[in-house]
Amino acid sequence: MAEAPIRRRVVVHGRVQGVFFRDTVRRLAESRGVAGWARNTAEGTVETVLEGPADAVSELVAFCEQGPARAAVERIEVAEEPPEGLRGFSTA
Repeated sequence: MAEAPIRRRVVVHGRVQGVFFRDTVRRLAESRGVAGWARNTAEGTVETVLEGPADAVSELVAFCEQGPARAAVERIEVAEEPPEGLRGFSTA
């Protein structure tokens, strides 16, 4: 039996725009079978929704705590949400 997917919404605060945060999350998500999206917000944060196997989603949430090399993450907010059956990963 396949593991039930989970979904997390993550908002990342700090120097997180213009440092390839969204693209890095997309590449990691695609390589781990996680669906969702990532976008820059007007507040200067990056918001991402991650949906897939619990271990892979947890790994991506942990990545968001650090970010790519040029990022300076100050804090993240993580919210549990019901899965919607997303497919693929997009950045906006």
